[in-house]
Amino acid sequence: MMRFARTGTKMAVLAAVGATALAACGGSSSSSSSGSSSGTTIPGGLGSIPAASGTVHATTITWAEGPGFAPNWILPINSSGSNSVFNAFTFQDLMWRPLYWTVNGVVPEVVPSESLAKEPVWSNGYKTATITMNSGWKWSNGTPVTAQNVLFTIEEIKAAIAESPANWSAYVPGYFPADVTSATTQGSDTLVLNLKAAVNPTWFTEDLLSSVNPMPTTWAKASVSGPTLDFTNPANATKIYNFLTAQNKAVTSYASNPLWQVVDGPYKLSAFNATTGAYTMVPNTGYGGPHVSPTSTFQAVPFTSDTAEFNAVKAGSIDVAYIPQTDVPQIPSVKASGYNVFGIPDFGMTFANYNFKDTTGHFDAIANQLYFRQVMSHLEDQQGYIKAFFDGAGGAAYGPVPAYPQSPFLPSNASTDPYPFSVSSAENLLKAHGWTVNAGGTDTCSKAGSSSSECGAGIPAGTPLSFNLIYSTTPAIIGEQMTDLASKAKQAGINITLSTSNFDYMISNYIDPAAPANVNKWAMMDFGGETDSTYPTTFGLFNTGGSGQIGDYSDPTADTLIQASISSSNPDAVKSEASYLTTSQPVMFEPNPDYVWAWKTSISGEPNSFASLTQYYAQPEFWYSTK
Repeated sequence: MMRFARTGTKMAVLAAVGATALAACGGSSSSSSSGSSSGTTIPGGLGSIPAASGTVHATTITWAEGPGFAPNWILPINSSGSNSVFNAFTFQDLMWRPLYWTVNGVVPEVVPSESLAKEPVWSNGYKTATITMNSGWKWSNGTPVTAQNVLFTIEEIKAAIAESPANWSAYVPGYFPADVTSATTQGSDTLVLNLKAAVNPTWFTEDLLSSVNPMPTTWAKASVSGPTLDFTNPANATKIYNFLTAQNKAVTSYASNPLWQVVDGPYKLSAFNATTGAYTMVPNTGYGGPHVSPTSTFQAVPFTSDTAEFNAVKAGSIDVAYIPQTDVPQIPSVKASGYNVFGIPDFGMTFANYNFKDTTGHFDAIANQLYFRQVMSHLEDQQGYIKAFFDGAGGAAYGPVPAYPQSPFLPSNASTDPYPFSVSSAENLLKAHGWTVNAGGTDTCSKAGSSSSECGAGIPAGTPLSFNLIYSTTPAIIGEQMTDLASKAKQAGINITLSTSNFDYMISNYIDPAAPANVNKWAMMDFGGETDSTYPTTFGLFNTGGSGQIGDYSDPTADTLIQASISSSNPDAVKSEASYLTTSQPVMFEPNPDYVWAWKTSISGEPNSFASLTQYYAQPEFWYSTK
C-alpha cells in the first residue's frame, strides 16, 4: 500500500510518492475492539458492525461508486497518474491479488490468510529476502501462482521505470526495484531477492512488496497472437510492457479482452462501461483465497453527485454505499430505513501545507521557525472542528500517525494534543520570539535576529505577520476549518488572506517540485491530506528532496530519522520518526473526518470486510444476502 493524496473526506486520488472516528467529540475513544453476537465495536469508530449471520445466499450486491472516480486503468502496474484507490483497491485487487494483503479491517497489517506469500525471511544483514509462496493460490486457467509470476512482475516493473520513473507509482529513484542486484527463483515456490543495501524489513514488505500484484506469465508476449517471450531479457521485458500498456489503454475492451480474464483474485470482470464507469464482476470459481460460498456478483454503480448517491440510500436502491459528510446528521434515519452504518477515519493524515520556498513577505523564513508552526497549531481548535463541522464523526490527529484507526505506530506524544488550542498561548509564543502582537490588527517583527528571543534568521525588523492560504472548496469542511483558523489567527494579530481553489488544480499547480514557477503564489494551502502507507514512514513526503514533497520542508534530524525508518532493523524506528514530526509540525495537522459506510441489514458477512470499506477497500467475496 502506497501513499495517496486525498481531499478531506471520502476521496483518495493521486499517488503523491512513488509510494489518506469518534461517535461524538472524544465519545468512543475508551471503547475496545470485541466480537460478539451483537457485533464488533472498534475503538474510535462510529457505530458497530454486526456479526455475520443468516444463511448464505448468492446475489448481485450493488456498491456505490462516487462521482468522478470511475476506474480507468486495469493493468496492475499503476503509473503515478493512475494510482488511485479506485483503480487499485476496489478494481484491480479484486482480480489480481497483491503479494501481501495489508488491511485487516481497519488495522494496517499483513493478513497471512489473504496474502500470496509468507513474509520474507531475511539474511545477509537485511540485504537478502527469501520469499516463499503460499500454496493453494492459482490462476483462473488452473495453473498455480508461483515465484515465477512474482519475478515476471518485478521484471515488468523494471521495464516500466526504465522508460519513465513515473510508470510505477511506488517507485522512488534508487530504491526497489532499482536496488535489486539479483532476483532468482528456487523451485516453483521460492524467490530470492538480493539488495544493494540493508532495508527495514517491515517497510520493504508492507510498503513495497505489497505494491506488487503478481501477473500471469501468459501475459509475457509482445502482441496478441505472439509467442511467449523470455521476460528476463530486458529488451523483451520492454516489448511486453509496451504491449500490456497498449492493451490497458483500450478501456472499452476491458471486459471483453481475454488478456484480463486470467486472474487469481476472487472476481473476473464481466461488464465495463467506459463512459459511466459502471462495472460488474462475477466470481472467479477457481479462487484459492478465503471467501464465502456461494460468492455473490459485485456491481459498481456510478453516481454523478453525492446528492444522487445519498438519494439512492434513502430510496433503498443501493446495497452498499458511503454516507457523504454533509449527510452524517441523517445517519439515524438511514439506520431506521434498514441499513447498518459504520465509520472511522482512514489510516492517514489531513493537513494544511506550509510553503518553505515562498519568499513573499519573508514567509519562507517565517515558516522555518518552529515556534511559528507551534503558534499555528495552538490556533487550531481540533475538538471544536469535530463537534461543529464534522457532526462528531471524526478523530483528532496531531501528527503523521493518527490515533484512530489504532495501530502499533502511534507515538506517545501524538495521543494528546502537544499544542492545545489557545489563542493566548499563540500570542505568548510570538511575544517571546520578538514579535509585537497587535490583537485584531497585524503583528510585526520588532526584534530581528536569530537568538531564541528574536524573530529568526531572514526575518527583517518590521516584517508583518501576513500571508495567504488557498483551500479546496470540496469538501465544505475544509473551508469551514480554514475560515475558523483565519478568524482565530486574526485575534492573535496574524492576517491570513483566504482564497479558494479545487483539488485537481492545487495538486497540479501548488506543489513546489512539480510547479516551481508558482512557489511564490502560496504560503499555505489545504487540499485535504494523504493516506498513510501500511508502515507509515513519511519517506518521500517529509525528507529533504523527497519525490512526494509539497512545500519543501527540510530538517536534518527528520532526514536522519526517516532514513532509519527505511534502512534500519529497529522495529520502533518509524515511531521515533512520527514522534519527532509530531513535535516539528512540518504541516499543520488537522482532525480526520470519518469515512462512513452503510449496507443493508439483509447483507451480511465477515465484520472486517465491512470495516475495510472505511480504508477504501471493497471485499465483496465475504458478503452475501441472508434472503
